[in-house]
Amino acid sequence: MSLYEELGGEASVNAAVDIFYRRVLSDAYVASFFEGVDMEKQAGKQKAFLTMVFGGPNNYTGLDMREGHKHLVDKGLNDSHYEHILAHLRSTLAELGVGNDKIQEVISIADSVRTDILNK
Repeated sequence: MSLYEELGGEASVNAAVDIFYRRVLSDAYVASFFEGVDMEKQAGKQKAFLTMVFGGPNNYTGLDMREGHKHLVDKGLNDSHYEHILAHLRSTLAELGVGNDKIQEVISIADSVRTDILNK
């Protein structure tokens, strides 16, 4: 069984992304990185990306992580912001009742793209 299925499939990924972005957008430390972003489109990309990396259907058509986040690095995105984002992801998954082992698995996946996102 894929992580995607273990987490509850499409409905769970959709719920997680929606809660996650509500948290992120209410956090002044990271919200500025989303100014002017079409959040409906952004959420759709995130849902497709997470579905793919968790082992679900691959419908992701966005840029690779390095190219897609370069403009944010130019605006100052760094490890501190990344840790903040991971904390929001952890809290979101906990709120949805995901167990600690699965939360850690998701965080490991999210952390595996850190060097690309931060253009290191």
